[in-house]
Amino acid sequence: MIHIRQLHKSYHTEALPLHVLKGISLDIEAGEYVAVTGASGSGKSTLLNILGILDTYDAGDYHLNGTLIKNLSERQAAGYRNEMIGFVFQSFNLINFKNALENVALPLYYKKVSRKKRNIIAMEHLDKMGLKDWAHHMPNELSGGQKQRVAIARAMISNPKVILADEPTGALDSKTTEEVMEVLTSLNREGITTIIVTHEKSVSDATNRIIHLKDGMIEYETRKNNGVHDTIQPVHNQSV
Repeated sequence: MIHIRQLHKSYHTEALPLHVLKGISLDIEAGEYVAVTGASGSGKSTLLNILGILDTYDAGDYHLNGTLIKNLSERQAAGYRNEMIGFVFQSFNLINFKNALENVALPLYYKKVSRKKRNIIAMEHLDKMGLKDWAHHMPNELSGGQKQRVAIARAMISNPKVILADEPTGALDSKTTEEVMEVLTSLNREGITTIIVTHEKSVSDATNRIIHLKDGMIEYETRKNNGVHDTIQPVHNQSV
């Protein structure tokens, strides 16, 4: 599903270039449930943005579902994003002047689905999230957990192959975090490849695989075995 080799990314500042990703190689197969962890500045969000075709890379290769993602026009990149990827963000990214139903239906508007049909589909997704009765409420009338479930419904409405979640529980309390993670876990069980960037141990522990970044490289990786994450790669100072 996702195959990257020797991925490098730098940002050019007024001072020196900032080398954020330093030769990362990584495979994520279809249906995996993965957390990406690490301290601030380790490269987590940069990696996620590249996986989501929101940012480019300087060197290496990134294949998504067999397609090399490189030197795409904005139109091509948008096409791959719309076809393959659903995004969930810490800040929800809901449109404040649209109600829950309209927010969920928005991706289908850009696909030129009729208003009647997209609203029917959006209502089905809200119902799946337990929010059918909140369909006509505005974002400021929803709790944090409800907003995130609306955002997940919006991410799922285009039937993506991959969900990319950037700190999806960062703005939520512990109880609501559990509820949102139950939703994401349920989606993964349906076969959706799910990748979560997180600082929270309870979130990473819920996944089946943890990739820990340090200084733009993979420091170690763990996989769940009988409910416990076992380190399968030793800590080292080289990219893998």
